[in-house]
Amino acid sequence: MKLGMFTSGYQRNPLEHCFEDAKRFGYDYIELWGGRPHAFAPDLKAGEISEVKKLIEKYEMPVLGYTPEHNAYPYNFMIGSQRQREDAVGYLKLCLDMAKELGSDYMLISPAHAGYYVTQEEIWSRLIEAVKPLTEHAEKTGVKIVIESLTPYESNAFKNARDMVQLFAEIDSPYLVGMCDIVPPFVQHESIMSYLELLGGKMYHFHIIDGEQGTDSHIVPGEGSIPLPELIKELKYVNYNKTATLELVTGYINEPRLYARRAIDRVREYMKEAGY
Repeated sequence: MKLGMFTSGYQRNPLEHCFEDAKRFGYDYIELWGGRPHAFAPDLKAGEISEVKKLIEKYEMPVLGYTPEHNAYPYNFMIGSQRQREDAVGYLKLCLDMAKELGSDYMLISPAHAGYYVTQEEIWSRLIEAVKPLTEHAEKTGVKIVIESLTPYESNAFKNARDMVQLFAEIDSPYLVGMCDIVPPFVQHESIMSYLELLGGKMYHFHIIDGEQGTDSHIVPGEGSIPLPELIKELKYVNYNKTATLELVTGYINEPRLYARRAIDRVREYMKEAGY
């Protein structure tokens, strides 16, 4: 199982710190957060992608995943007027283009909150209207779309593996695959491991981090309530050998370098105990 660093928590640091730390702490790859000041897709398109490519080469650290900022302001393809939602889809198409230029294997999307005054039918219609053209663009670029479910604190649109199964039944493409951030099933009292069985060959990626009931907070491994050592042993048992990003976000933004090291040290220890 390859372990990746998510760079969102480094947004007050130079981007180079992410690549430097990923290399010296023993991460296998970077999942690059696509927001300012580091890797906002329009900035990359305007020429700043060359600096990211230099860091990839300098530190021999691939960007396997690109995760554009698109859950709130100003982009969210689940809320607002038709024009606003279409604008968000256009932005994400550009993000796919930039992911291809970075050499990324996948781009991650997560359907955010659709607002309080819409029906379930409207929510699902918006989801299909956004994901279908994005999948078609992914097929052209050769970059997979990995879709992520969220907690009820973040979204009323896409929250579990069952939603993924339904989506894949309606949009059938090898370039649209699923993943599990382990916090959403944990806080909803659902099974993390069920994602692998329900999604089958569509199960492509993990976000591994710790969590607590009643919040969507992403906590350093070993400092929350998720039984991570046992989970890693189960992943080994089912021979999961794809990617898993240690998704520290902004909870440790004051000292991202310290906690990025602690996170991978803990998970490497769990992996060793599991026989990885």
